[in-house]
Amino acid sequence: MTVASRVLEVTDRIRKRSYDRRSIYLERLEKAADAGPRRQALGCANQAHGFAACGPTDKMRLSGEPTANLGIVTAYNDMLSAHQPFERFPELIRHTAREAGATAQVAGGVPAMCDGVTQGEAGMELSLFSRDVIALSTAVALSHQTFDAAVYLGVCDKIVPGLVIGALSFGHIPALFIPAGPMVSGLPNDEKSRVRQLYAEGKVGRDALLASESASYHGPGTCTFYGTANTNQMLMEIMGLHLPGSSFVNPNTPLRDELTRVATRRALAITALGNEYTPVGKVVDERAVVNGVVGLHATGGSTNHTIHLIAMAAAAGIILTWDDMADLAEVTPLLCRIYPNGKADVNHFHAAGGTGFLIGTLLEAGLLQDDVLTVWGPGLGNYVAEAALNEAGQLAYRLPPRDSADPGILRDVKHPFLHHGGLALLDGNLGRAVVKTSAVAPERHVIEAPARVFHSQEELQAAFKAGSLTGDFVAVVRFQGPQANGMPELHKLMPPLGVLQDRGQKVALVTDGRLSGASGKVPAAIHVTPEALQGGAIAKVRDGDIIRVDAITGTLDALVDPVEWAGRIPEIADLSHYHHGIGRDLFASFRAVVGRADQGAAIFS
Repeated sequence: MTVASRVLEVTDRIRKRSYDRRSIYLERLEKAADAGPRRQALGCANQAHGFAACGPTDKMRLSGEPTANLGIVTAYNDMLSAHQPFERFPELIRHTAREAGATAQVAGGVPAMCDGVTQGEAGMELSLFSRDVIALSTAVALSHQTFDAAVYLGVCDKIVPGLVIGALSFGHIPALFIPAGPMVSGLPNDEKSRVRQLYAEGKVGRDALLASESASYHGPGTCTFYGTANTNQMLMEIMGLHLPGSSFVNPNTPLRDELTRVATRRALAITALGNEYTPVGKVVDERAVVNGVVGLHATGGSTNHTIHLIAMAAAAGIILTWDDMADLAEVTPLLCRIYPNGKADVNHFHAAGGTGFLIGTLLEAGLLQDDVLTVWGPGLGNYVAEAALNEAGQLAYRLPPRDSADPGILRDVKHPFLHHGGLALLDGNLGRAVVKTSAVAPERHVIEAPARVFHSQEELQAAFKAGSLTGDFVAVVRFQGPQANGMPELHKLMPPLGVLQDRGQKVALVTDGRLSGASGKVPAAIHVTPEALQGGAIAKVRDGDIIRVDAITGTLDALVDPVEWAGRIPEIADLSHYHHGIGRDLFASFRAVVGRADQGAAIFS
């Protein structure tokens, strides 16, 4: 298989750019690995504390000759539908480990907030920061130095990236991510969106809205649209951190349980005690990162990963940039139509061929690199597979179909929906931003209209309810960046802007805040950097300035006389109301040190 020249070119420049940092990272990994499993080197009191609550068999194994001890880092809580199934997993993992002559312990829990619950509320301002809290919590869980490998139970938006960052800080320890799977399909996502718009227009009441939402989000598992949570699952598989074919198997099914058992046995097999030692810091290399970006583009995945992938890569000593992502988008075709860039959900995607088909067609086209290390062994070609149960109820892999079962949802590289990826990088006198083009109609890829400036999504909603958002306009919603208020997602902007667009107005959004994989049909230049609080050019915009959002040429400009523009003083805003209540006062130190969106918006240097 010949790898596409652009893919090799981007991989090579990432490797060269990252050489010093990556070398230091790998040197530290090797030193930690050479020290061997630390458990037997701990003092007797330390060891006794570590297995005091274990049963006799586990105590014997943990105190005797070295046998593998598996750490479980879990994001379980029973409020998140995606994470509720994890309640059963630790006992299943412990039992499987014991059958293999090993042990498993819950090393620690990490927080897991639901963006769906906090959407449009003050708690959303903690969402992005929760990723780095999860990374820190993962480090605390593994700090006991009693584990030979770890499995990670997490699914949703900030949780998987945080777990990856934490796992990579212990890069010498093998890491295997175990998903819980999506909930079964409920009310179609486009119908849910329709009711939301009717509610925004005042045509249906709250009872109809709640009934619609409850019929869509109705059971255990991940929400079925292709937002950040399900993009996480695709990334873990295409980057070699899941078992093949495991991402989109529904919870609480025999196949899901068997995948968890096999994942446990595999995690035990790849420790330094055996012959297949596979440290996570070597799985996540430059090729795996590029494979992840290609998968993001090919599926039209979440814009949140233009931030998270950069932070995840940095944890492995790898410097990824928006320019790398943009260059890969130019050669990666869009192969999926999953809501919000289509009507299907992830269950339909899985039934059409899923990740096995996707990886196969991208490998055949040379857009993925096969010569990577994965938790399943060397080579991404092993992931061109579909998970199933044989007659004995055991996991048995089979090849995915050669042809998509539904070309309206999933296609091969020769017959793409678009010849370029679903994300575009914008650059201009307003700064840099990203836009998700896959869900936006082609005739709306360029919007030029007067600015309407707001300092919160509540201000825009009030203007909509007052009927003052008339004519064509670009909504500029600023002071929503990482340092300002934690960079919340601004999805409550989408229903009113969608209503106005449907009425025939040309509208677009420009913001230093975030949207996710569910950003929808309105053109939105998001993650604008530098942010307004840092004096970014978005803070110079005034009502009536003509703004041009051009996803075709990749530009984002205020069409203002250059001399006048250069002389304008950026607006300032009183942000004190963002900094207290709902725990926000505890995150002042995070806001003070957080990096820019295009550098991963992380608190880590």
